[in-house]
Amino acid sequence: MTLTPKHRDKIQAAGKNLALIEQQIQHFISDFPPMNILKPARIGEGIFKTTEAGEETLISYYDSQSKSKDIVKFVPASGAASRMFKDLFAFLEEENGTLDKHPAVSKFIQQIKNFAFYEALDQVLNQKGMSLQAALEQKNYKGILSALLLQDGLNYGALPKALLAFHQQGSDVYTPIHEHFSEGMAYAVGKDNRVKIHFTVTPEHQALFEKLVNQLIDTYKKNSVHHFEVSFSQQKPETDTIAVNADNTPFIEADGSLLFRPAGHGALLENLNDIEADIIFIKNIDNVVPERIRAATTRYKKIIGAVLLQVQERVFSYLQQLTTELSDTAFADITLYAEKELNIRFPEHYATMDKKAKQAWLYEQLNRPIRVCGMVPNTGEPGGGPFWVKDESGNVSLQIVETSQMDLQEPITKQAVAACTHFNPVDLVCGVKDYQGNKFDLRKYRDPNTGFITEKSKNGKVLKAQELPGLWNGAMAHWITLFVEVPLITFNPVKTVNDLLREEHQG
Repeated sequence: MTLTPKHRDKIQAAGKNLALIEQQIQHFISDFPPMNILKPARIGEGIFKTTEAGEETLISYYDSQSKSKDIVKFVPASGAASRMFKDLFAFLEEENGTLDKHPAVSKFIQQIKNFAFYEALDQVLNQKGMSLQAALEQKNYKGILSALLLQDGLNYGALPKALLAFHQQGSDVYTPIHEHFSEGMAYAVGKDNRVKIHFTVTPEHQALFEKLVNQLIDTYKKNSVHHFEVSFSQQKPETDTIAVNADNTPFIEADGSLLFRPAGHGALLENLNDIEADIIFIKNIDNVVPERIRAATTRYKKIIGAVLLQVQERVFSYLQQLTTELSDTAFADITLYAEKELNIRFPEHYATMDKKAKQAWLYEQLNRPIRVCGMVPNTGEPGGGPFWVKDESGNVSLQIVETSQMDLQEPITKQAVAACTHFNPVDLVCGVKDYQGNKFDLRKYRDPNTGFITEKSKNGKVLKAQELPGLWNGAMAHWITLFVEVPLITFNPVKTVNDLLREEHQG
């Protein structure tokens, strides 16, 4: 399918890059190829497992080095909480819904006093002339859910997760933003005692973020020696992708305009690329816990941070050496490190190269952004995992792969997924500067062939949407990648409201 002159005019009128939109249309037509998975990464085969003694050394190293670094905590926080309340909305919209047909709603109602937002919900109902306790006794469950979810109540169904009450200690209630502040003080304190946090937000909610953040900064100014610097960014409109009909023709809105949609978390690579820092920690907004069990999170954040700093130190030294004429011993040392420690796989033709060409190839392989990713033991959670993958050029590397990128009917892939021992909790620390202190352009290290196509609908019409390569998937495909095992206690996401009832999120 080719774009008509009318389509082209509309694309240019929307201020979009025509060549990029044509590429997106081609992806709709040909689809993205599934990842060529060779085998899962495991302990000793792509995943590093620390020892207790080694951990203490790493933590000491991190503590000694981090105070001289510019550190940023990058938190994708624009996600709406609506999916958290999917079951509650379904009950609310059903005409004659009963709790026995909605077990998730039944659990929510039975344990409603264990949610950190209980008091706020009670206050909303009081304003409507009824206490929460009275509503429970009268089995006015829809009234309770309406007060929680809808605009004339707490409006939780329309807010981002970041602004919801997640945890409670005594009379104090904590949102995920609170918890990320506390985490930042525990492991992301950089030079000049600064804690820098960057939230990606939606335009309509940024003012609410700023209000809460400013309140927190004022509080910490009185009670902490740390200096907080909080910044925000929004997903850039130019990263939106075109939507198409089932026949891959552009989807036309009622007003005659083309439809462009946000392109998933992969679009945040542009935001990440704008961050100025020596070290960037990336963690999802909802993977937070109360302070009482935060020690493990702090410990392993420091460990993966130390691994990054140690690898950077070694790689930067080797890159300096690779700009000179190397002795055979030094060259062998770099080659061994690249293969055994950095998991870099050498192409078949490498053996036929002369030393100068090998040195240039090694320089190119080492002069890249670096990421260290925590991996938790696999407990059957849906989502991505660590695998050895071969790309279309025959290069083998470690990658985080989502199930949506896989052909699960392909025998080797199916076998690799079944044998996967670890899961990706989105627990990354990144080095985005080169050995001369210059920032990498992270967009150059993305694999454009690792996007997603999904089916959506708008105004009752089915459409196809396209997501860019995921931020920690294809968007980082050509980074130096290291996987480190971290314990399951560091992974506590909140995907549904009832996840807040788990012991880890209580008290």
